[in-house]
Amino acid sequence: MIVLGVGVEPGTPAEYLVEAVGGLAYDVVATIDRRLGEPAIEAVAGGRKLLTYTTAELDAVDVPNPSAVVRRLTGTGSVAEAAAILAARELGGAGELVVEKQRGRMVTVALAR
Repeated sequence: MIVLGVGVEPGTPAEYLVEAVGGLAYDVVATIDRRLGEPAIEAVAGGRKLLTYTTAELDAVDVPNPSAVVRRLTGTGSVAEAAAILAARELGGAGELVVEKQRGRMVTVALAR
């Protein structure tokens, strides 16, 4: 099972996230709980399972590419990588990144299994 971890700025146009996801194949979407209901998140979830995590849960995950900017804005150093890892673990996977954080316009994505 492949998990797409997603970080978006509030109000990000759906097309920005769809563009960042591109041809990535994934089964589940994961993000920070405060972005639940964002149209961009809903667009890439497209009926797939969507898991959300609190700032504290995300901040407890060791990630290879933490961000001081993301920490300042959200209270955690990672959303996309940490959410992907947590969801993969929750679903019985190894919780290892297969695609590290990639940035797009107002978005960040990562894949884990």
